[in-house]
Amino acid sequence: MADEEFSLPRSRAANERLHAMIPGGAHTYAKGDDQYPERLAPVISHGRGAHVWDVDGNRYIEYGSGLRSVSLGHAHPRVTEAVRREIDRGSNFVRPSIVEADAAERFLATVPTAEMVKFAKNGSDATTAAVRLARAVTGRQRVAICGDHPFFSVDDWFIGTTPMSAGIPESTNALTVSFPYGDLAATDDLLTRYRDEVACLILEPASHTEPPPGYLAGLRELADRHGCVLVFDEMITGFRWSEAGAQGLYDVTPDLSTFGKALGNGFAVSALAGRRALMERGGLRHSAERVFLLSTTHGAETHSLAAAMAVQTVYVEEGVTARLHALGERLAAGVRDAAASMGVGDHVVVRGRASNLVFGTLDVDGQPSQRYRTLFLRRLLAGGVLAPSFVVSSALDDADIDRTVDVVAQACAVYRKALDAGDPTPWLAGRPVKPVFRRLV
Repeated sequence: MADEEFSLPRSRAANERLHAMIPGGAHTYAKGDDQYPERLAPVISHGRGAHVWDVDGNRYIEYGSGLRSVSLGHAHPRVTEAVRREIDRGSNFVRPSIVEADAAERFLATVPTAEMVKFAKNGSDATTAAVRLARAVTGRQRVAICGDHPFFSVDDWFIGTTPMSAGIPESTNALTVSFPYGDLAATDDLLTRYRDEVACLILEPASHTEPPPGYLAGLRELADRHGCVLVFDEMITGFRWSEAGAQGLYDVTPDLSTFGKALGNGFAVSALAGRRALMERGGLRHSAERVFLLSTTHGAETHSLAAAMAVQTVYVEEGVTARLHALGERLAAGVRDAAASMGVGDHVVVRGRASNLVFGTLDVDGQPSQRYRTLFLRRLLAGGVLAPSFVVSSALDDADIDRTVDVVAQACAVYRKALDAGDPTPWLAGRPVKPVFRRLV
């Protein structure tokens, strides 16, 4: 369908309903309609495998499913069957379920660098618990975050560092400092400047770039030397880099680590894991001051833990991590070839590990451009590709990848026209898409 003919009247009406009742029209800012071209933000009806359907009846090949959480594809049969079995047995009780022990044993076998684990429902619960625990065991207040990584938590200790800091006391913001990824000397300087004040270093162990040789081991040494806790945020790297996360792939053991997203294939489950000496401070079998670590009414719902166990089984038995990398490599190569063939190889760029690809849209000067991103997204949507990123799920097949590359090639042809014109405005049909983190609406 040509872009000029493509419209989503039912999705537009549904978006109005959402905004009337839900601040932002979505429960995650990254899913907001401001992230999509104007009047072209599809509202989803259902999904299966690597495809989703909107309320207008359009089918899309989907990437970045569930903000990277649905890595096996929607309604994966082994996961949904495990969930159904537990739902029929009850989901939440006044005492722990035996499923909690089963799930903990399975997780610790999958991530052998950890000695204890506590489950929750979302990533922010886990990262904030890690920060609180680090502060408790060190007696220090400052938190050092990697400033090159986009998101750690909805809680004050992190959000206060972003442009969306309204409502957060400056006294809280002052306790969070940042260090650059890959620069051990700068991190050492930071820890020296705030000697005996930093409770923890928290970072994604890998992101759009591989860690420099020796970097993670160097951070481990710095944390030990300065007496702070090393926390790996493995929300994205967990399972996509290896079943045991980046720590398993790069053979560096953090004190604490947090997992989520792919752990439940869309079901709500996250995990805080780490060394027993630290984790037990949130328990009952120690003599030190107690730490209110994690205490969530729904944190151990049986069906979500069953989903997590099923996900781990599928990953191991079906070699999912390797499949994600193979699919990503095929997609990255196809997109790069398509962009180059249309003369925009320096403007539509693919970055990141094959299992976690993102794309950049650059203007005539080679600078990141939200306006060119808008043009690109419009053409992808019109071609039946829903892709805020190029993060793959294992449910994709070669035909999906080939179709995506064809649609990218068509989008790149229009991109070339806009570059030649020096202005993408005629192809936008509305306001540009916007960054999530901005001070004003």
